[in-house]
Amino acid sequence: MFVRQKSHKMKQSTTKWVLGHKVTPYDTTGDYDIMLAETPPKVQGPPPHFHNSFDESFLILEGEMEFFVNGSIKTVKAGESIDVPKKTLHTFNNKSDKPCKWVNIHSPKGFRDFFEKMGVSETEENAQERSVTPEIIQEVIKTASDYDMLIEV
Repeated sequence: MFVRQKSHKMKQSTTKWVLGHKVTPYDTTGDYDIMLAETPPKVQGPPPHFHNSFDESFLILEGEMEFFVNGSIKTVKAGESIDVPKKTLHTFNNKSDKPCKWVNIHSPKGFRDFFEKMGVSETEENAQERSVTPEIIQEVIKTASDYDMLIEV
């Protein structure tokens, strides 16, 4: 028998700029993290990396994103998705002239901490620019493995 669950309000999500991308994580009751993101035009993604523990999925809502996954390049457009299994080298970027809005899921739960710790609050002045300063990039490189983000150099 199907029982309709009432939706309940969880803690308020905080939007942050993370490495040039606007990221809003949402609370979930399942064993996954979900976030809504927006990537401005011509913004590079994170350095090529993989996760030992997390499967990752991307759903493009508006615009398009170029993905590099295990040596192959694929452009994913609005209405399309791409899955990146754990232990798979990947990155992404928005090479287009338009913003890209997308949903990102990590399973199991746990990668959200990376966005929370490395992000710059959207309420801070010049938040996007500050999210890609050399100091933040060095901090990401130095601590990425703490979040199961293993960067290939």
